[in-house]
Amino acid sequence: MIRAIWNGAVIAEAPDNAVKLIEGNVYFPPDALRAQYFRSSTKVTTCFWKGQASYYDIVVDGRTNLDAAWYYENPRTLAKSIAGYVAFWNGVEVQQ
Repeated sequence: MIRAIWNGAVIAEAPDNAVKLIEGNVYFPPDALRAQYFRSSTKVTTCFWKGQASYYDIVVDGRTNLDAAWYYENPRTLAKSIAGYVAFWNGVEVQQ
């Protein structure tokens, strides 16, 4: 199993064969997220080949990690395989 951990909580967990590795980032399928830790963010960015990314804040035990997870809801053609998948940064530890 691959896990994403922040502030001592497992915030996402999936079997090795369910995640996707792109540009050094592990993308978790949407059903791997523990929804209680995620809050929609207003941040958006654009990747030239993947398209527009949306973000989640992660909230664990009263602490908030702003914009620490991102996903592509409607990615461009080359990135269709990660539609809805979520990746992490900003102190979130991914254990493989």
